[in-house]
Amino acid sequence: MAILNADYSSLNFEEMAASIGLKPKHMPMLIGSFLEESGPILSNIRTAIGSADYADIKMQAHSIKGSAGNLKFTEIYDMAREMEFAGREADESFDYTGYLDAIEKAVATIPS
Repeated sequence: MAILNADYSSLNFEEMAASIGLKPKHMPMLIGSFLEESGPILSNIRTAIGSADYADIKMQAHSIKGSAGNLKFTEIYDMAREMEFAGREADESFDYTGYLDAIEKAVATIPS
């Protein structure tokens, strides 16, 4: 899969809430929690990449994948899944930094 260029700047809370079976009023809290939790996870991934700690890359990518999937941030989910699978295989040829940069850019577009 290619690195994706995701932009979530125009989220529609009503559509998003309907897609996951919640009320729109709950979305700001859930998105706020996602943004708060994603910062340390992404930082941990960057550290794990620097030390070629594939087990930690896999674990951290799995964590962000799950959170993104729950909120229907599909592109973040897809990229984190690819990173998780590459970490599981200790794939040295995978572009971990490129995927992480793309995930960070996508997260930065999510309105808080």
